[in-house]
Amino acid sequence: MKALMLSKLAMVAVAALVMAVQAMAQKAAKPQPAAQQNKAQRVIVVSLEDRKLALVENGQVKKVYSVAVGKPSTPSPVGSFTIAHRVANPTYHHNGKTVLPGPGNPVGTRWMGLSISGYGIHGTNEPNSIGKAVSHGCIRMARKDLEEFYELVSAGDAVELVGERNEDTARLFGDGEKPSVAAEPVLMAMTTPAEAPATVTAPAPDVPAMQQANPVVQVLIAAR
Repeated sequence: MKALMLSKLAMVAVAALVMAVQAMAQKAAKPQPAAQQNKAQRVIVVSLEDRKLALVENGQVKKVYSVAVGKPSTPSPVGSFTIAHRVANPTYHHNGKTVLPGPGNPVGTRWMGLSISGYGIHGTNEPNSIGKAVSHGCIRMARKDLEEFYELVSAGDAVELVGERNEDTARLFGDGEKPSVAAEPVLMAMTTPAEAPATVTAPAPDVPAMQQANPVVQVLIAAR
């Protein structure tokens, strides 16, 4: 009798173990939400010295674009940030001036505000400025590149603004001759992705903070 009871207990234990394993297998096989399945790990790297932007997705370089960066007197910030918000066809407001969406809009057709107030990645109504250090600190892109890039990124994506070329940026953008720079000294310093929160190495433009006044088209722009 005792042996029979032990045998039955062993069978119950085995059955319970089998059920537990099956439950774990079903849980592992359960489809994940689409948002989790499709969420790519993206890092946007901007080399201010090279005046180029790379979109790195899941460790692979997906796109490289030429950009305009801050001029020496109003340099782009250096450090680790994120895309805080995205606005298509923004309305530009600055110093009492309002420019509706269109060819004359100083920030172009798209605005991607960074997690540092007043700075963003956007377009321009001066396409010849791309590849130069001429902005008030923001990162400018050509319209075609901007609109393509806008569809490839999301709020929350990491953004690394690198002040001086290093081994990582050389691998991303090549190690050719750097663009010519103005004689005015650039107030930038190297940072690493581990530095947080990032700091600005020169005063930000003395203009209102970036705020999304209307989720569809209207936005207050702090820097160009």
